[in-house]
Amino acid sequence: MSGFPVDTVFAALAVRLGERASRSNAIVAAHGASESYHAAHPPDIVAFPQSTEEVAAIVSICAAHGAPIVPWGAGTSLEGNASAVHGGVCIDFAEMNRVLAINAEDLDCRVQPGITRKRLNTELRDTGLFFPIDPGADASIGGMTSTRGSGTMAVRYGTMRDNVMALEVVLADGRIIRTSRRAKKSAAGYDLTRLFVGAEGTLGVVTEITLRLHPVPEAMSAVVCPFGSFEGAVSTAIAVIQAGIPVARIELLDEVMIRGVNAYAKLGIVEAPTLFLEFHGTPAAVAEQAEAVREIAHEHGALGYDSATRTEDRNRLWTARDNTLYAGTGLRPGSKALITDVCVPVSRLAECLVATKRDIEASGLIAPIVGHVGDGNFHTLILVDPGAPDEIARAQALHERMVARALDLDGTSTGEHGIGTGKMAFLERELGEAVDVMRTIKRALDPKGIMNPGKIFK
Repeated sequence: MSGFPVDTVFAALAVRLGERASRSNAIVAAHGASESYHAAHPPDIVAFPQSTEEVAAIVSICAAHGAPIVPWGAGTSLEGNASAVHGGVCIDFAEMNRVLAINAEDLDCRVQPGITRKRLNTELRDTGLFFPIDPGADASIGGMTSTRGSGTMAVRYGTMRDNVMALEVVLADGRIIRTSRRAKKSAAGYDLTRLFVGAEGTLGVVTEITLRLHPVPEAMSAVVCPFGSFEGAVSTAIAVIQAGIPVARIELLDEVMIRGVNAYAKLGIVEAPTLFLEFHGTPAAVAEQAEAVREIAHEHGALGYDSATRTEDRNRLWTARDNTLYAGTGLRPGSKALITDVCVPVSRLAECLVATKRDIEASGLIAPIVGHVGDGNFHTLILVDPGAPDEIARAQALHERMVARALDLDGTSTGEHGIGTGKMAFLERELGEAVDVMRTIKRALDPKGIMNPGKIFK
């Protein structure tokens, strides 16, 4: 039973939004589900605003009646980030999906949170610029901002933390603030932009994002490089980064994931631990980078080194990589994937990955590995029968060992998925007293506790 007057709140929202406030069973249920293995928690009401002013009105109504607020983007939320664990009002940004301004001369743009990264890059196509952050899924920019997303190109272009310049945010009392201007740097006061980037909607609702853009490279080349051993693939990735070669992407798929990708995307590549790499720059620079990596790869037991320069060939490779969730679950039809990620210093990556691989083999579970290994981040998809308690227990134990090892190596419990509900148990071990500081900030900005409650910490 929700602890706020649902009928009263819905009536007030309907006056402001009309049919864009919904209690439809189908719509509410859809906003409780995600790609996560965590239990679904639907909201009581879903609202579809079209402007910042409408978001402020929604927040003010919720604040007046103590209704929880859950911002919603594309809905992947692998750690239950957008699950309405206390019910409330889900604010779906599907209708706030426009590019508001493109400042090509300054290499930036201003967008609404509902636009997805692929749609944004389509809109940028004629400018010679692009937005490089690619978490795999066609995520919404608002969701990527709220979870401090990154993905396959973070090794060269950084994460959302590095590419969000300013935000417009609706606070828990309905006030609208801007966290920064468009200047490339500023020493004016607290860095509120980075406070809200990664806050998972627990401090306010992001309604506009100013993003840093990058010139489209003159040349691009993709490489697929299988290895005779898992250790060889990992060692190559580390050696490439430590050599300072400016790769745009360097992704590791173990032989289990390659088997899934081959079945899903009909790639037909060798089923062995494999690095997927991409190089950006001038034709000469791309060729030089590729040759330098080739030499390192052969020193570590590469079985081949196949390149693709045509756009359609590169897209085919990366489309296969971006669909590893579906390729992975296809290895065991009917299974549910416990998807998790950790990130460690690159110098400790080999130790962490090899030990995790051993743990997976000992568990008896199918758990393919995918890694953004250029920055020490990797994921496992632990496949379980959702009706088998023993498998679920083994999967959870495997997950806990993986996180504990990452923390022991001075890493983090999550490189890009966020804390949500799924990683709450690890946060205090990772950051200690800093979590109390987070609670203090939360209470100051959201004294009623209505902003995405039940996430990050209790």
